[in-house]
Amino acid sequence: MASQWQARLDPDGTAPNEPVAEARSTVGFGLFRDGLYPLRGGVTPELRGIMNAIFDTYLSAHAAPKFPTEEEQARMAAGQLIPGAEAAALSDDRNGGQKRADILRGVFEAATRDAGTPTMGGAAPTVMIHVNQADLTADHGVGWIDGVEAPISLTSVKQALCAGGFQEIRFGPHNEVLSLSTENRFFNRAQRRAIAARDGGCIIPGCTVPAAWCEVHHVTPWHRGGKTEITNGVLLCWYHHHSIDTSGWNIRMIRGTPEVRAPYCYDPTRTWRPGGGNPASRSPVSAGSTSVNVRSRNRVTTAS
Repeated sequence: MASQWQARLDPDGTAPNEPVAEARSTVGFGLFRDGLYPLRGGVTPELRGIMNAIFDTYLSAHAAPKFPTEEEQARMAAGQLIPGAEAAALSDDRNGGQKRADILRGVFEAATRDAGTPTMGGAAPTVMIHVNQADLTADHGVGWIDGVEAPISLTSVKQALCAGGFQEIRFGPHNEVLSLSTENRFFNRAQRRAIAARDGGCIIPGCTVPAAWCEVHHVTPWHRGGKTEITNGVLLCWYHHHSIDTSGWNIRMIRGTPEVRAPYCYDPTRTWRPGGGNPASRSPVSAGSTSVNVRSRNRVTTAS
C-alpha cells in the first residue's frame, strides 16, 4: 500500500539531479556453500517483468511434475501407450525453481553463441574446464573451471566434452608444459545449423527448449568411437543432455533421423518415436526440401 501511495504522490519518479537516484538492478555472488553459489542482488520491476515473461512462457509449456493418475496407471498396467510428450512431463522431476534456473542457463548460453556478442581475445565467451586425463579414463574425479574455486562433477565434464570439444596439454614432473595439441572442436557452426534445421529444438517429446538454447549430443559417444557427423548428432537441452545416461530415455538414428524411446515406467511398450523436427519439415510437401540460412544483421535463423 505504501508503494502505491508513493507512486501516486510522485508519478514521475526520482529526478536525475535529486540525491537519491532511481533504483537499478544489481547482481552478485555469495560464498560457495552447500554445493551452490548464492545469488545476491535485486531487480527493478521492469526487469522482473521481462524475466517473468520468459519464465512463464517456457514453464507453461511443461506439465507440472506429478505422479501417474489412476487412469494412467491402468493404461500402463494394460500395456497401453502413454504418449511421448506425456511421458516426458511425468519423468521431469525438477521443481519450479530448478526449471527457472535451467531457463536462465539457456538464455546465457544462447547469448554466448550469438554473433553480436563481444569476443575476448578473439574468441566468443568460452568456459575453460580442466580435468586430469587419468581421472577421465578411470571415470572418477572432478573438473575445474577457470575463475571458479569449486569443482564440477565428471558428468558435467563429459557433457562439456561432448558438446564443446577439448585440447590436450601434457605436463612434466615439475608441472612444466611439455606439449599442447591443436583444439579438437566438436560440431562446427555449419553442422550445428544443419542439425538445428532438422531437429528444431530439444528432441525429447514435450520439451519446448528452442534450438538456440540446446547442446549438440553425440548419439554414439565420441569416446566410444562415435563420429562428429550430422548423422550422429542431436539437439538436447542442458537438462536432458545432463541426465540422458540416467533418465531412461534412449536415442537412436534411423537413416539420419533421430528417434527416441521413453523410460519403461512411463511407456511399457518401449515404442520408438520420431524426435524433434521443425514445423516446415512436418509439412506435407516438405519431402526433398532444401535448407536455407537466412542472415539478418547479427542474427542467423534457419528455414526449411
